[in-house]
Amino acid sequence: MTVEEFQRSNGIIGKSKQIKDLIDITMQVASSDISVLIYGESGVGKEVFAKALHNFSHRSAKRLVSVNCGAIPEGLLESELFGHKKGSFTGAIEDRKGYFEIADGGTLFLDEIGEMPLTTQVKLLRVIETREFMPIGSELVKKVDIRLLAATNKDLQKQVDAKKFRADLYFRLKAVTLTIPPLRERIEDIPLMAFEFLKRFSSNNKKANPELTDNAVDLLMRYNWPGNIRELKNVIETSAALNRNGMINAEDILPLINNFSGKDESRFLPVHLDQPSTTLDREMIYRALIEIKKDLIELKEMAAKNSGTISPMNYADIKEVSSIEKLEKEAIINALLYTKGNKRKASRLLRISERTLYRKLKEYDIH
Repeated sequence: MTVEEFQRSNGIIGKSKQIKDLIDITMQVASSDISVLIYGESGVGKEVFAKALHNFSHRSAKRLVSVNCGAIPEGLLESELFGHKKGSFTGAIEDRKGYFEIADGGTLFLDEIGEMPLTTQVKLLRVIETREFMPIGSELVKKVDIRLLAATNKDLQKQVDAKKFRADLYFRLKAVTLTIPPLRERIEDIPLMAFEFLKRFSSNNKKANPELTDNAVDLLMRYNWPGNIRELKNVIETSAALNRNGMINAEDILPLINNFSGKDESRFLPVHLDQPSTTLDREMIYRALIEIKKDLIELKEMAAKNSGTISPMNYADIKEVSSIEKLEKEAIINALLYTKGNKRKASRLLRISERTLYRKLKEYDIH
C-alpha cells in the first residue's frame, strides 16, 4: 500500500513533510503489537492515527475500543476498564465486562491517559506486563490478548517528574511515540482540509458545494487555530450551512473565528473586510511585514542590551514606504530570494495561499 492509499483509506488529509513522516512511521509499526504513545494538542487527530494503526494491523478484523480516560469519573474508571461482578459495589446490579475484555483480540486505545489516577495506573501496568486482570469483586483471573495504544495532550515526562504519572508505566507506553503537530505548524495542509471538509459536508447534506475564495483561504491560513483540525472542520461546516450565494468569503469566516481567542494572537492580524480581494491580499502582506519589522526591532534592542554595541532602534527610525504596492512587491521578492525561489515556502513565509502568490507574481511581472 502506498502512502497516498494509506491516507485515503484512513481519512488522513495533508501533504506536509510532518504528516508524510508520521504516516511513514505509522505504516512501519502498525503491523507489530508494540505499544504506541500518541502526543498532540486537543483536536489534532490523535484518534485518527490510532484507528489507522489498528486498521493496518493483523488485528484489524477485531474490535478497536476507544476509551477517554478523562471523561470517566475516577471512582468508575477501574470498573469500566476491568469490569465487575454483580454486588461488588453499590450500583453493581449485574456482571459487566470491562473494556479490556471487550477489546480481547483487538486494540484498546486509551485517550487522555495523562488523566488516569495513580491507583489505576498500577493495575494498568500489571495488565500490560502479565496480560492478566481480575474484574472488581472477582477472584477469577482473566487472560487478555490486546494491542495497547495511548494518547495524551500532556507532557508525560513532566507528569512523571511531578509524581503524577508512574515512570514504569510511562516507559512501557512509549515504546514508539507519534507526535502530531498542531495545525499552525503545517499551514500548507489547511487549504486541503478546508476543501475536503467542504466537499464532505455538501455531499452528506445534499447541498451544492460552495466555493472558497482566495481571501477566505488566506484568512484560514493566517489564523492560529487553537482548536486545530476540530475547530477548522467546525468553521468550514458552519460557514457552508449558513452560505446562500455559493461563495464563502473571508467576511463569512471571520465572525466564526473571531470569538475564539487563541494564545498567540499575533498570528492572526485583523483585516478590513469591506475592501476588494486584491486590496485585502495586499493589506495582509503589509501587516505581516510590519509584524516582522517589529520583531527585528525587538531583536536589535535585545542585542543592544546584551552587547552594548548597538543603539536601540526607535519606531521613528523606520521610514514610511511610498506605497503599499511597492512594499508588497518588495516583500514577495524578498520572500522568493530567502526561499531560493521555492514558491510554496515563500507563500508560507508571507502567510498567503500559493494561488494568491502566483496571481501577485503575474500582477507585478516578477519572474
